[in-house]
Amino acid sequence: MHLSRGQEPCAAGVCAHLTADDYVTATHRAHHIAIAKGVDLDRMTAEIFGRSSGLSGGRGGHMHLFDCSVNFMSSGIVAEGIGPAVGAALSFQMRGLPHVAVAFIGEGAANQGAFHEALNLAGLWKVPFVCIIEDNSYGISVDKKSSTAVPRNDVRAAGYNMPGFYVEDNDPYEIYAVAAEAIERARNGGGPSLIEIETFRLTGHFTGDAEGYRPEGEKEAIAKRDALPAMRAKLIANDAAALSEIERIEREADEIAARAIAFARAAPEPMPEDALKMVFVGGDHND
Repeated sequence: MHLSRGQEPCAAGVCAHLTADDYVTATHRAHHIAIAKGVDLDRMTAEIFGRSSGLSGGRGGHMHLFDCSVNFMSSGIVAEGIGPAVGAALSFQMRGLPHVAVAFIGEGAANQGAFHEALNLAGLWKVPFVCIIEDNSYGISVDKKSSTAVPRNDVRAAGYNMPGFYVEDNDPYEIYAVAAEAIERARNGGGPSLIEIETFRLTGHFTGDAEGYRPEGEKEAIAKRDALPAMRAKLIANDAAALSEIERIEREADEIAARAIAFARAAPEPMPEDALKMVFVGGDHND
């Protein structure tokens, strides 16, 4: 499992500006984005559990989530979602629809050929597309400084004739503001944008990752920068929300998550004879 703990502001701040008609692609670390986009949590959890009531009948697992009702998809292949997102944006443009396509990627994906090819076309065609780079400093165990020629990927936007933005310190308010500007520009025919967000992966690359590659004290330091408790404290300090209101929201969120897990555990496993359904066999589409 590739957990999203620590990166929640990236999803919430961007998806707050999107509708079900807008198109979103995400990475193997996709759950926070899926939830923010409105993916059905019961069916997503069932998919993670490999159950027949999951989004893809248990075939995709936790990295390959598809919910056509809200135009969301994710893939475990690095940088794979950028091309489909640019394609969706081109489709919106050609049909004259006021929709936007957003691709979430990690900072490591910005070194893939698919990133550069897709952004080149997005800039050339001026499609309604926004690329969000979640920079959590590590591509699995390789730190950004050891893999990337530039210290910040937002500077790469200039090479594709689009604006580039950088958001520091996982700031929910700044993410929201920058995303608002980029998405509004895209909707109004102003073309694509590239946004890199400094965020923090509070867990390992995957569940069980020993994280031996992190320098001593780094994990403890970024834990103190967790945006969720910081936002909680800020809302209370600014009288933007009462403690009782926040506690109610937290209880409701816990209950929703518990119901989704119970739904997934109670759901039946796929039948063996269904293994070849919804796949291509011998060049022919089978049921």
